[in-house]
Amino acid sequence: MVIPLQGPGGVFGPACAAVSHLVARDLNAAGGVLGREVVVDIVDGGAAPARVAAEVSAMIAAGAVDAVSGWHISSVRNALAPIVAGRVPYAYPALYEGGEARPDIFCCGETPDRQISPALRWLRDNLGVRRWFVVGDDYVWPRSSMAAVRHYSHALDLDIVGERLVALGSDDMLGVAGDAMASGCDAVLMLLVGQDAIAFNRACAELGAHESFLRFSPLMDENMLLASGAEGTCGLFAAAAYFRSMVSPASMDLIGGYREMHGPHAPPLSGIAESCYEGVTLLAHLIAKAGRLADIASPDRLTYESPRGTIHFDPRSTVQPVHLAAANVFDFDVLATLVV
Repeated sequence: MVIPLQGPGGVFGPACAAVSHLVARDLNAAGGVLGREVVVDIVDGGAAPARVAAEVSAMIAAGAVDAVSGWHISSVRNALAPIVAGRVPYAYPALYEGGEARPDIFCCGETPDRQISPALRWLRDNLGVRRWFVVGDDYVWPRSSMAAVRHYSHALDLDIVGERLVALGSDDMLGVAGDAMASGCDAVLMLLVGQDAIAFNRACAELGAHESFLRFSPLMDENMLLASGAEGTCGLFAAAAYFRSMVSPASMDLIGGYREMHGPHAPPLSGIAESCYEGVTLLAHLIAKAGRLADIASPDRLTYESPRGTIHFDPRSTVQPVHLAAANVFDFDVLATLVV
């Protein structure tokens, strides 16, 4: 399980690790995968991508791992893909820019066409948001998503009044928040990872920016709300396939199992951490369908139930429910289901 233990995504690490051990326990309670026990090894996906790839490659060469998953950013995925392909299956459950078609990589995360685009439409139709300022970290997911947003803006009759890319790991966001306020935007689209988004939320609170614009992020989880502080979450919206506040039998089972295994002082369960449950679950279904680990391949479509709901995995585009939620201090209120 490749998960960030340092850097801007390090805020996700403790909950991702806890969920990784939970999904292994749940699979083993059901008999394992093809009768084999599931064991989780954690690799720090917050290190430099080349270093992460070298560590995973050495583990594969030593026969220490049979599959790879976990939440990590797209630059790490791009480093892992060439060294994993043809050796072990790789489930990538994080939200990403879309378009991944390399062999042996099975993506089940949210993509801009099913996450950002319908959220922009909902915010336009329900809150009158038309003028957008876009800020993102300077790597592949934000850059590709910015390009997609420019396309969506034409289709939805929206205006992009400003764009900023910042170095991954930036902690001084006061200038960026000030630029957004000066742009006259109705809302800011945040394509920022973990601690960078937290820093932006805190800067908005310091400047009182919530009186000037709303914020929307496709990468905002419950741990980030806690770290942002109550004032930093005013006027903040997010879209995702899973929020902890969702009520369904599978979601309640996940929360119950998490609390049972890790106790009341565990890292808060979050949407990002749930991705780790999703990735391993997808691998288990793919391996079970193939009947042998060596024969795993992408089916035309695979349907299964998860804490997110009904998942229709497709090698080209996974279809799953995506919801829009508003931050309510340290949790999310789900407002609408954008796509099903």
